[in-house]
Amino acid sequence: MTTSVGPHLFWITSRAAGIVALVAASLAVSLGLVMSTKLLRKRGPDLLATHEILSLSAICAIAVHGVALLGDKFLHPTVVDIAVPFASSYKTVWTSLGIIAGWGLVLLGVSYYARKTIGTGRWRKLHRLTAVLWLAGLAHALGEGTDASQLWFLAMIAVVAVPALVLLASRWLSTDEPPSASAGKTRGDVHSVPARAVPTAGVPVRS
Repeated sequence: MTTSVGPHLFWITSRAAGIVALVAASLAVSLGLVMSTKLLRKRGPDLLATHEILSLSAICAIAVHGVALLGDKFLHPTVVDIAVPFASSYKTVWTSLGIIAGWGLVLLGVSYYARKTIGTGRWRKLHRLTAVLWLAGLAHALGEGTDASQLWFLAMIAVVAVPALVLLASRWLSTDEPPSASAGKTRGDVHSVPARAVPTAGVPVRS
């Protein structure tokens, strides 16, 4: 016996987009952190295109993840419910974490293209929020995602998120800044590759 996907099409679409966003964002976070290390600093320009593709893919997936929910016949969310934190009555805290993470990471992601207007120094400071927002998106996925209790989902997330968490912890615990990085900031080195804002999002919101 088969089950028609028609009544659940929007929900399945949102669910799939959420997973894609989470995977792409986690990979982008890992790549962005690796690009800033001494080992791969010189290869930054070569990896930047891949990092950009992952970031933009995550942004697109975030948009689909949210907008697709408008067609879901179970939740019947409004635009306000999917766009404004604490507006939805469905698992309000987890939903709000996802909304905040989604908006924040999308804005930081597109701000890369306006960094000259914002100012490179100011943009770099704003970019530090990316890690916090990515963690909020990860919490949204694990706390509210339909598949959060499934072994395949947890294994997949572990593969892409654990490396990012390890790299992030290493960055936060490190107190020594590479001399080349300090010199680049002091001189305004045009060859330095700025870390990109990396979007993310969690998995859909039905249990």
